[in-house]
Amino acid sequence: MTPDDTRIAEPDHGGGIDAAAARWGGIRADWLDLSTGINPRPYPLPPLPADAWTALPDRAAFAALETAARRFWAVPDAAALIAAPGASALIARIPALLPPGRIAIPAPTYNEHARAFRAAGWTVTDDATKATVLVHPNNPDGRLHSAPTTPFAIIDESFCDTLPDATHIGQSTRPGTLILKSFGKFWGLAGARLGFAMGDPELIARLKPMIGPWAVPGPTLAIATAALNDDAWARETRARLTQDANRLDSLMTKAGATPLGGTTLFRLYDTEDAAAWQDRLARHRILTRIFPYSTRWLRLGLPDGDGWTRLEHALT
Repeated sequence: MTPDDTRIAEPDHGGGIDAAAARWGGIRADWLDLSTGINPRPYPLPPLPADAWTALPDRAAFAALETAARRFWAVPDAAALIAAPGASALIARIPALLPPGRIAIPAPTYNEHARAFRAAGWTVTDDATKATVLVHPNNPDGRLHSAPTTPFAIIDESFCDTLPDATHIGQSTRPGTLILKSFGKFWGLAGARLGFAMGDPELIARLKPMIGPWAVPGPTLAIATAALNDDAWARETRARLTQDANRLDSLMTKAGATPLGGTTLFRLYDTEDAAAWQDRLARHRILTRIFPYSTRWLRLGLPDGDGWTRLEHALT
């Protein structure tokens, strides 16, 4: 791939069951979506206060969420923090924090960073020395990166809650650095639309007016605050995800695919023809992920419950 390959600027994501049904048949309820990296066994929803639905979120609700987030991720006191309606909302706005220049985004990786920076006039390359985006662990191959040293550094840790010891949260006190977290993936509540940026107080102060007031809805504030305070659930979930990722690797290896890595929320495989594998599984109403930059790579999220039986049947 060339450093400025425009193909990765095109929209390319998991999900899209409606489009899959239009192509391969069936209705939404027929489909098992393994094209994302979302925990298939979500955090159980706690009881919500009535005014979570009826009132504009107040300062106390935001403060409770931020306190829970700081504790869970051990965010240093010197780092600032902001909650937003999904990590994607932050990714779209971060390029406007500085005048356009050259930014290094090692490929292949999650494509929305390059897309956002290009849209803001930046040049995406492999060798910029003043600005860097690292997805850690990387999507789709799970690579772990050393902490960046460039003056402007974005570390996307959307999948790092499966590997808490690998976090670069200590870098959040470094000037020019922002660390991103995604609530929807590890806790399995993508529809809650919640993400966090933490780091350089000056950069966070510039982000706040871009996000606007009441950016996170009341129900999400209450749910996420409870989830971030539930350490036992997080520990148990990490153990289960590890077991299930190993189980998925075993199934796919037996079917003829070669594990290449990933995280315990998604696994990446080498195949002779990824599009043919995707088509084969889609005919069983199982959606998987392929990539525009590889004809061989196939990515699967984890099944749960009877999804395991469906996948085993489709692979035989």
